[in-house]
Amino acid sequence: MKMARIEPFEKYPSRYEDWFNRNKFVYETELQAIRKLLPKNGKGIEIGVGSGRFAAPLGVKLGVEPSRKMREFAQKRGIEVVDGVAEKLPFEGNIFDFVLMVTTICFVDDIDASFREAYRVLLPGGSLIIGFIDKNSNLGKIYQEHKAKSVFYKIATFYSITEVVSYLKKAGFKDFEFVQTIFHNLTEIKSIEPVKKGYGEGSFVVVKAIK
Repeated sequence: MKMARIEPFEKYPSRYEDWFNRNKFVYETELQAIRKLLPKNGKGIEIGVGSGRFAAPLGVKLGVEPSRKMREFAQKRGIEVVDGVAEKLPFEGNIFDFVLMVTTICFVDDIDASFREAYRVLLPGGSLIIGFIDKNSNLGKIYQEHKAKSVFYKIATFYSITEVVSYLKKAGFKDFEFVQTIFHNLTEIKSIEPVKKGYGEGSFVVVKAIK
């Protein structure tokens, strides 16, 4: 297996953190969208927990993260973090009620293996919740155009909703539910954006799929 794509996160952890401070309303909006589909209770884990920016406010206490610098940030936010990658989770099968992945799929080496692993560790009836930037959205197009200039997105692979759903189905998931948000360019967002059902308008989409 190739090395996890962690280099920029190891090199520029403060730049990563700074993005959330500069884009406060975008961040709050994304949290709000995830909350709509995240189960209110049960045992959960965030895969690619990063610095814990999502897990901490969402009350997810456990995370998997291959970047040591990111793990240190997440631990300071009170998250128990295990070193590991999405494609080979260090857990037994059938143990979690939900698995969360936020802007993680664009950094995994093998999306098929990542979804198979999420499926494996979930209890029957458990849910996988994925937050990501839709490749076909305005923001997705901007990110792809300027990819070479971004220390983080240079190594990213963007996906459309159709692609994500087809990978999820292949892994065995069913009963999909969607919400969307981020309807403006990031620089124009001066307050929390609305969250709507479905997809096709908003740049940030959250999909929930059931095992």
